[in-house]
Amino acid sequence: MRFIVVDGLDGAGKDTHAKFIAERYKAMGESVIVRTHPSDSYFGRKAKESLLGRGKINHLKASIFYFLDVMNSLLRHYKKADNVIFVRYLGGVFYLPFSLAKILYKFFSTILPTSEYMFFLDAEPEVLAQRIANRENKEMFENIEDLRKVRERALKILRGWHIVRTDREIEETRAEIEKILEELDFIRRM
Repeated sequence: MRFIVVDGLDGAGKDTHAKFIAERYKAMGESVIVRTHPSDSYFGRKAKESLLGRGKINHLKASIFYFLDVMNSLLRHYKKADNVIFVRYLGGVFYLPFSLAKILYKFFSTILPTSEYMFFLDAEPEVLAQRIANRENKEMFENIEDLRKVRERALKILRGWHIVRTDREIEETRAEIEKILEELDFIRRM
């Protein structure tokens, strides 16, 4: 089983590129499960509800419900298909203060499943802000200041991920992802 993670900030194109990856493996005749977080589960709905609120209480609630949502997805879907793709996984910790984010990332990446198929989609905060500007219901972190802070935290903490730029033509991004997948699949077959 391939465990594929597509993470990144709001507006980075996570769902778009996860769909591209899913279609790639489906075209090869393989089964694929895609789980986007926050999901449509009870915990995911509560996380999303909290993200649409403001203040520290909602921030804490969003973090707790997000974690429970991801755990629920792991319990229900991990190893249930040839390819399991999680959109937003460990990246949720990057929205926490840096010292806490660093500790929790290390903890969760040690105890939760990881793989060599982990992608962080990256773009300049100004590009991300432009992409999400027309969203009706903005989440608490969907502003230029938070996008800058969270991106900075993520890039300081991430190790061993494939960091792929998405602030360019989509074909270029897809070509890079395709190349990485081909290389990883080649190594996997050996």
